[in-house]
Amino acid sequence: VRGVWDGEAEARLIADEIETARRAGMAYRDMAVLVRASFQMRAFEERFVLLAVPYTVIGGPRFFERAEIRDAHAYLRLILSEDDDLAFERIVNVPKRGIGDTSVQKVLQIARLSNRSAMSAVRDLITSDELQARTRTALSNFVRDIDRWRALAQTTTHWELTEAVLEESGYTDMPKADRATGQTRLDNLKELTQSMQQFETLPAYLEHVSLVMDLDRGGSDDAVQIMTQHGAKGLEFPRVFLPGWEEGVFPSQRSIDEKGEKGLEEERRLAYVGVTRAKQDARISFAANRLVYGRWTSQLPSRFVDELPIDHVEAESDTGYYGVTPGMKEAKSRWDDMPTFGSGYSSPGWKRAQSFTAGRAPAARPARHALIEGDGRLVATADPKSSGDWALGQRVFHQKFGYGAVRAIEGNKLLIDFEKAGEKKVIDTFVEKA
Repeated sequence: VRGVWDGEAEARLIADEIETARRAGMAYRDMAVLVRASFQMRAFEERFVLLAVPYTVIGGPRFFERAEIRDAHAYLRLILSEDDDLAFERIVNVPKRGIGDTSVQKVLQIARLSNRSAMSAVRDLITSDELQARTRTALSNFVRDIDRWRALAQTTTHWELTEAVLEESGYTDMPKADRATGQTRLDNLKELTQSMQQFETLPAYLEHVSLVMDLDRGGSDDAVQIMTQHGAKGLEFPRVFLPGWEEGVFPSQRSIDEKGEKGLEEERRLAYVGVTRAKQDARISFAANRLVYGRWTSQLPSRFVDELPIDHVEAESDTGYYGVTPGMKEAKSRWDDMPTFGSGYSSPGWKRAQSFTAGRAPAARPARHALIEGDGRLVATADPKSSGDWALGQRVFHQKFGYGAVRAIEGNKLLIDFEKAGEKKVIDTFVEKA
């Protein structure tokens, strides 16, 4: 069991462990990454592409090949460039606008004959009588929307633009009507908008997607398997990675909200399925912070971590094991009271696990978790005391955001201008003087 700082660190950890195992002689096909939900796959797919690790997604398309992701990208490409006829053809009637295939083909034909883009042809057609009145109205509304979003792109972030496009176009209403796969598609779209925040501009993001999509992975038989835990039933692998073991992610908060105790038991059985897919070892990980629906939140390790048999677990954490979140009492691991946890035990893994409890009294102490909201403003969920020993212009270092300088001081909150991450408001106990 391994605790890491955030989702990106988790993806790096798993990818590095896969490469280490490969160099030690283990085949890629003998390793699998099992996630609770398909939206979790993106981080691992992108990391594997970066490191040229061959992988196969079992039970569905790759993240960027999913229909809802392609549709969202088509909207963004058309907003960025009117000359993208493939994007126009894909989304001009998605969701349904009353623009039939015959009308679309007529637009494309006229555009080709006049050697111009489909959008340019549409702008002329909506002022002529070549199309039916109903089709002209629908196309006129479509052009108006694209123009409005193009103007919006000049004044807002590209991820906020994407959210506006998906909502205002009615695209997010489509999955809601599909009880079977609708929520999965909505989760994938939320993961999409969250992943875009790593890029400074929309062109930079779309260029990244293009590189990922164009990469030839060769179709090797020796590839890491990525799949959901549901899809892994009946399969076994020598080594299994189980990321995202956090409350709300796994067990799924939605499953608990909808089904109560029955839903929790279903999640517990799924945890059992995941662990028992491993012939030799299962590597479980959880993150202290995760971007959930556009907000950085502090995460508690899954209750299932505490239900693992201690005698068979090696554990270590980069961040500490427990903390508090809004509306919850302090969560305490049963491992905290184990007298041999991290000491007096022969297993190297248990010795490494001292980082879980190092420097901590047996009694509960204030947590050092935080909630990052919106554009990166941190708000403490506990109220650690400020040392007060800070000065404007003070150079500091933050584990996630890097180096920066203090611009304002408000109690134990510091407004810091980070060299790479920009301005963030952070709790002073999260930074060190550089």
